[in-house]
Amino acid sequence: MEKKACGAHALLLSYPTQGHINPMLQFSKRLVSKGLKATLATTLSITKSMQLDCSSVQIDGISDGYDDGGFAQAESVEAYLQRFQAVGSQTLAELIRKHKRSGQVPIDCIIYDAFLPWALDVAKEFGLVGAAFFTQTCAVTYIFYYVHHGLLTLPVSSPPVSIPGLPLLDLEDMPSFISAPDSYPAYLKMVLDQFCNVDKADCILVNSFYKLEDSVVDAMSKVCTLLTIGPTIPSFFSDKRVNDDMAYGLNFFKAHQSETCIEWLSSKPKGSVVYVSFGSMASLSEEQMGELAWGLKGSSHYFLWVVRASEEAKLPKGFINEASEKGFLVRWCPQLEVLASNAIGCFFTHCGWNSTSEALTLGVPMVGMPQWTDQTTNAKFIKEVWKVGVRVRVGEDGVVRREEIEACIREVMEGERGKEMKENAMKWSGFTREAVGEGGTSDRNIEEFVSKLKVSK
Repeated sequence: MEKKACGAHALLLSYPTQGHINPMLQFSKRLVSKGLKATLATTLSITKSMQLDCSSVQIDGISDGYDDGGFAQAESVEAYLQRFQAVGSQTLAELIRKHKRSGQVPIDCIIYDAFLPWALDVAKEFGLVGAAFFTQTCAVTYIFYYVHHGLLTLPVSSPPVSIPGLPLLDLEDMPSFISAPDSYPAYLKMVLDQFCNVDKADCILVNSFYKLEDSVVDAMSKVCTLLTIGPTIPSFFSDKRVNDDMAYGLNFFKAHQSETCIEWLSSKPKGSVVYVSFGSMASLSEEQMGELAWGLKGSSHYFLWVVRASEEAKLPKGFINEASEKGFLVRWCPQLEVLASNAIGCFFTHCGWNSTSEALTLGVPMVGMPQWTDQTTNAKFIKEVWKVGVRVRVGEDGVVRREEIEACIREVMEGERGKEMKENAMKWSGFTREAVGEGGTSDRNIEEFVSKLKVSK
């Protein structure tokens, strides 16, 4: 019965961080809604620690060679990635065999995070369809493509850089692995190796949508065939067509005072609150935490600030009490629910792609303070292409000062400029919902991918 009901079985293999797992989990739900069976796989150390509330997608694990501690257990980034490839390839093959022996629906397709290109080799070894999944924007993906193919040499010697479909890019606009290649050699190799065998993939999927990056998609489509399938946001906050999809259903952090947080927001006037969060990985220096704290207080606006437990010690002494009249600090919160609140006036963000996609979907303007990897390029688009926010200026010492933070918040929250950004944000919100809605560009591309998979089966 199960074999008859499911047209095909897709195994989605994610890089083991929340920012990569969430988009794949959401795409898995979309595939299930189209009649496929979907299994999401990540490392065993992650499956032990994550809290999951999703009944439609099966969860499975493979080993990265560090089952007790994952990345934190590794001697170095290089050691982790090398061992993950060696052990991961073996255990992924074992997982495929296990599903084949189960007597249920064997795996027909491996959709792998492009950070793990060795998964495609395993897929081909078993005669399965292999699809690369790029969790970042098409723009960032194309920059890495250019470097991998020698079309942009490192270090960049004469900015601004011109790449078809993209605006002119200064060094500060490039992904940090490109602007400072000597600082992250292992990560640079990882992002460039995404293309080492991608020409053998049966499909290339990108977590974006056409209208958001039309010129980039058109340019990149001339060198490789790709399908935009994003934004990968829970359906409740976009098209509402996937049943019971009101949240990602996955967390590594327990929401702290979530009910109190939403209750606090509901008591504030429309558009009066600055929401501040730097995601699950970014770590600010103690000096930068202090400047951010006093900049938020100095703006005189209400603010809801997510400060993870590991970052609390960096807060200025006495700040929580001094800011209590306007500020509310939590260790974690339901971000989508917060961004959907009428009380939110802007999002002070690190410009991670998931957070940026959520803000675009929910029509929230942004103040960008990017930290590393793709966030700098996302901030460029937020300010200059989509025109939905501003980007803080970093001092020569690498610290963003409180005066700059205060000024940027005021620019987005107040006056004609702020009004214009809010209007632009609402416009893009409509476009994102159209993309995943019935007959939208992303919806059509997902249908095309599913049809090809069922035919290949």
